[in-house]
Amino acid sequence: MHQRALRLPLLLLPAAVLAACGGGATDTAATDAAPRALQAGAMARAADTSAAADASANISSNVGANTSANTSASAATSTNNGTTANGAITAAVLVQSPPPVVLAPVPNADGASLTFSTAGTVDTSNPFFQPFGNGRSCASCHQPGNGWTITPAGLTARFNSSAGLDPVFRPVDGAVAPNAPVATLDQKRLAYSMLLTKGLIRVGLPMPANAEFTLVKADDPYHYASAAELSLFRRPLPSTNLPFNASVMWDGRETLTDATSAICIKDVRPARCFAPLDTDLRHQANSAVRGHAEAAQDLTADQQRQIAAFEQTLFTAQSSATAAGSLSDAGALGGPQLLSQQGFYFGINDPQSGDYRTGAPFNRNVMNLYAAWRNLAPPAPPAPPPAGRGQPAPVPPAPSTQNQARAAIARGEQIFNNKPFNVVGVAGFNNELRLPLQRATCATCHNAPNVGSHSVARLFNTGTAAANLRTPDLPLYTLRNNATGEVIETSDPGSAMESGKWSDIGRFKTPGLRGLAARAPYFHNGSQRRIEDVVRFYDTRFRIGFSPQEAADLAAFLKAL
Repeated sequence: MHQRALRLPLLLLPAAVLAACGGGATDTAATDAAPRALQAGAMARAADTSAAADASANISSNVGANTSANTSASAATSTNNGTTANGAITAAVLVQSPPPVVLAPVPNADGASLTFSTAGTVDTSNPFFQPFGNGRSCASCHQPGNGWTITPAGLTARFNSSAGLDPVFRPVDGAVAPNAPVATLDQKRLAYSMLLTKGLIRVGLPMPANAEFTLVKADDPYHYASAAELSLFRRPLPSTNLPFNASVMWDGRETLTDATSAICIKDVRPARCFAPLDTDLRHQANSAVRGHAEAAQDLTADQQRQIAAFEQTLFTAQSSATAAGSLSDAGALGGPQLLSQQGFYFGINDPQSGDYRTGAPFNRNVMNLYAAWRNLAPPAPPAPPPAGRGQPAPVPPAPSTQNQARAAIARGEQIFNNKPFNVVGVAGFNNELRLPLQRATCATCHNAPNVGSHSVARLFNTGTAAANLRTPDLPLYTLRNNATGEVIETSDPGSAMESGKWSDIGRFKTPGLRGLAARAPYFHNGSQRRIEDVVRFYDTRFRIGFSPQEAADLAAFLKAL
């Protein structure tokens, strides 16, 4: 069948569901269906509320309704657990191909998000949308309508509309353990509970052969994890805004080293040099298809190239706020189109060594999107007239609700850049960076201008996997230092599972901050349900001392990214 991409306006608005690639209905294994180009239109995203989840379910049914009616009994039986009786991986079958996907601004609890493509089109014939192995595609876990990741509300809608047969629900890593029973709907709901409640994928990794530590105990509520394979529950990072990444994956395991590269961290011995981002993304795409999709063979070099190229055309940001309105109005610089023009390179505005290209010292004014709204704050009341000099001057009218909301966002931006606090006990920071940086702001770690990622491949342990924050649905691992005997408990050893280093336990990448409102919950393990919870976590962790107004303003700013 002839393949073509329909030309779009440059602004692309994310869809709630991509049924043909892990959306509301089971993926089709056929690869000769007419490719669909994503077109501008109107469709709502499922926000993290029951009403929004119902809306998402309705959208799912519109684009790929009644999975069971379109699936043969034998196929349905084999896909109850994603495998045939002899263990061979099967792709779920959908007889009726879903209609073309229509894109629109994606509403969320804080306004709406928007995606911009530098290519001008989103061609769904790209291998990013192609099902492999067990029926999953990249888009199964990277949904345009969920900030190019997955959310509990969206997953619940997909589960309900497909009776748990949607390809995202596969035991290999969608379940709490790969051997969890999934024969009945109730069993599926239990097995996929971490997806449904927190949007978490199980990453199974063995203890490193060269580890400086030993696994003493694995307290796994699902009775699976061992030294042979730890179960690490993590949120899929968004497949948008990738040009601003200096490291790939939460634990950096797809950040490939290259001793011949010029992409090196300054002032570090021995040298730490890395492959270009495009190389990382190609490798990551292949790893995902072989692992998450259980494909029997590697992607071709051309498929890897196409996926990586497609991902690097996507830019997503909040485009409107509930009370503030358009985030690119009245001189503001929000939204995805301007984001796509934002400069970035490895080491830009580095807090340790200064800007790698210009040599300029670190500038903590990292975020400069809403300076034009700073003068919208309520004016000071007039001074009373002198005694006996007539009536008081009239009180000027209060700013509009919209201007008050805009002023709060602008104040939050200044708090992000300038509110100082002491960084204490952060591995990768206190033990590696120069001392003056230990008096920091949010911008010190989120240093990439107007993005908030970290511009160098450094990983930090801010305590998000600490034992005292472990919830009963997460495993807890007891690790002992082979040399000193020191013991640490953690729900996720982080990059130490890649490096084997004791000092890397609990270290993760600093994620970018654009499009936050579209992709709750937050942190690598989905432990923070709302942006307000994230602010509260860091306020407590570093004893920042936000006033209630400061905390509210900072949250308003983060929601506007």
